[in-house]
Amino acid sequence: MSDGIRRDGSVLIAGASLAGLRAAQGLREGGFTGSVLMVGEELHYPYDRPPLSKQVLAGEWPPERTALTDRARLDALGVDLHLGRRAEALDAEARRVTLDDGTVLEVDGVVVATGARPRRLPGSDGAARAAVVRTLDDAERLRAAIVAAGPGCRVVVVGAGFIGSEVAATCAGLGCAVSVVESMATPLAPAVGERVGAACGALHARHGVELRTGVTVADVRPQSADARTGAGTGGAPLEVVLGDGTSLVADVVVVGIGVVANVEWLEGSGLEIGDGVVCDHALFAADGVVAAGDVCRWTWRHHGEEESARIEHWEIAAQMGTAAARSLLAGRRLAEPFDPVPYFWSDQYGLRVQMLGRPAPTDEVAVVDGALDAEDASFVVIYGRRGRLSAALAVSRPRQLMAFRPLLVAGASWEEALGLLAGRA
Repeated sequence: MSDGIRRDGSVLIAGASLAGLRAAQGLREGGFTGSVLMVGEELHYPYDRPPLSKQVLAGEWPPERTALTDRARLDALGVDLHLGRRAEALDAEARRVTLDDGTVLEVDGVVVATGARPRRLPGSDGAARAAVVRTLDDAERLRAAIVAAGPGCRVVVVGAGFIGSEVAATCAGLGCAVSVVESMATPLAPAVGERVGAACGALHARHGVELRTGVTVADVRPQSADARTGAGTGGAPLEVVLGDGTSLVADVVVVGIGVVANVEWLEGSGLEIGDGVVCDHALFAADGVVAAGDVCRWTWRHHGEEESARIEHWEIAAQMGTAAARSLLAGRRLAEPFDPVPYFWSDQYGLRVQMLGRPAPTDEVAVVDGALDAEDASFVVIYGRRGRLSAALAVSRPRQLMAFRPLLVAGASWEEALGLLAGRA
């Protein structure tokens, strides 16, 4: 195992989003005085993604409000940022990176923060106004398509996960006629369990959004001319053909069925790849090479357990970028394990869904505040595994939720978690 990189050496950060930016900041905070080169495929400075499906899509925020930094702050940080550039190859042993313009760089350390890209539906890639929401440009294009379609724009969202649900809620707030198609019988079941997933899915109906579950999308295609009725001003409508033989007409289709880690450029690098860059407990993929953000699959050691995890949360990406920088400076021999308490939030229909921890589908579930079918749609549930608290989720009850964080840090028992809110106002 190696010691850390030289404080006056060189580091290349592949990826110019949240995790990459936090890695650069972490290097400087850790006393690194050498050169920091960051390359990003997009033409934007690092920006915040959570507002894209909400405030940006709704037109409440101008795109520039999402910026996490600017040229002046990067210059002050001593980061040499190259936009519109991407890493195309890595020799991990030599720490040699080849960029898409042919530039070859040999550095002391590499941070892999290339993120992930949205999954696509067969037949949706070339269809007009079929959209995903991952980048700032995606959000702007989607909003432009909705505006062009005019009042009552018909939106079909494929996927009732958190991103799909946020897009559906935002579009409903814009006055669109929204339908959501979900292949699973219960939305979000793998992430939050059947009971909580059903409660989250019920939010759509409460706000006039049609939810179709247990059905797949077979095709997305332009609607035939003789079948067109009530098309908006944005152009010919689309036909979303479902696996049960029915179809939906849409002015805009949004695909939100998860993401794929951007690891193709690492083929032949010497790194282990498996649904992400496989890293150890301290985020090392190899000596002098760390990973952070959505692309990273690390060995998560917590409370005597160990699992291979890749978590696509804003908070994890931020913490991981900082931790990856610390690890790179410390080296594999001295680096500390990355052991976070995962935190996630989602804003839908004026409600905030928040989760601490990482539940498994087979976890025990208990409602400890409110009710899943409460009229105000707010509640708190906790999850337990092998006699220990594993996660907590709340809808619009942030104070009660955060009371469980110290218990998750301490590895509290299921019984202790069950009694936490008892008797509280």
